[in-house]
Formats: sequence, structure tokens, C-alpha cells
Amino acid sequence: MSVKYYKRYRMEFNLRRRSIPSVPKPNNFEFLAWDEDLLESHAEVKCNSFSHELDSIVFPCLGDPVGCLQLMREIASRSGFLPGATWMAAYVGDDPTLPYYSATIQGLATADRVGSIQNVGTVPGQRSKGLAAALVVRALAGFHAAGLRRASLEVTAENSRAVRLYERLGFRHVRTVYKAVEVAYS
Repeated sequence: MSVKYYKRYRMEFNLRRRSIPSVPKPNNFEFLAWDEDLLESHAEVKCNSFSHELDSIVFPCLGDPVGCLQLMREIASRSGFLPGATWMAAYVGDDPTLPYYSATIQGLATADRVGSIQNVGTVPGQRSKGLAAALVVRALAGFHAAGLRRASLEVTAENSRAVRLYERLGFRHVRTVYKAVEVAYS
């Protein structure tokens, strides 16, 4: 075994100095507020969103249905879990071949009054429709309503589309961190 390091950016949004951006509501989608009955659906969307992406190498649980379910249960059971910053996008159009649940986001409040965005994921085939932006904006509104000062997230640096999205929404890169991942020799 060897170790590979993945560069990740910690990005922050100042909820006191910046207004929450407005983004258009994507056509044919509705947004579902947190409901415990949707926990398994959040996990399924998370797995479908990340299973063939780099983040499932960096965080192996994201590529595994059981791992995603366990992660979702852990997030929802934390004392800082914020239902108001946890959302799912549902497709309500007329194409029965598309998945109903299409994107997910979860939010936590840290001890130092920072909102922590967890796992923004959109299933393949539903990307580039504005779902991630709409979910992030809803999470920011949830953090603001909870009286938090800042919102933060981490993103793998190679995920340039996500980095650009977060910058466009007003997040700023504040730190670079590295995640060590054990890999088999090849």
C-alpha cells in the first residue's frame, strides 16, 4: 500500500457581510425540506451522485450504498444537524426515465457558529440544470436563519466545476488541505 494525497480547498461564505445570492429555480424540479422519512433517499442520491466520481476515491463511503446510508445516519444524528440547511431536489417533469430524487445537500452547525455544508451531490444526467446552486442557496438560507456567522465547505481541487460554482455563489478559498488516501500499488 502507498499513500496518495488529494488537494482540497476549504471555502467560506460570510453570512454577515454577503447577501445570499438568488438563483433561478430549475424547471421541472421541486425542493424537499428535510424529513426523516427521506433519509434513505438522501443516501441513495448521495451514492448515485458520487459513486463514479473522484470523491468516492477520496471518501470511499461515497461510492458504496451501505456507506452512504451509514454516513447519512451519522450526519442526521449529530447534535449540530440543521434540518433547515438539508434539502433534496425532486424531478417533477414528465420523463419517467429520469430519477425522481436528483440532488441532495446536508448542513451542520459547528461549535464555533459556522454552517458546514456536507456532500452537495447531483446524479449524472441531472447536472448542469442549476440544482447544486439552488441547494447551496437553500442551505445558506438555513444557516442564516439559525444565526450562524459563516458557511464553509471543502471541495476536491480537481473538481473545477464545483469550485467555479462555489466561487460564483460568493464562497472564497480560505485554506488548502490535503486528504491522505491509502492506495494499492499498481
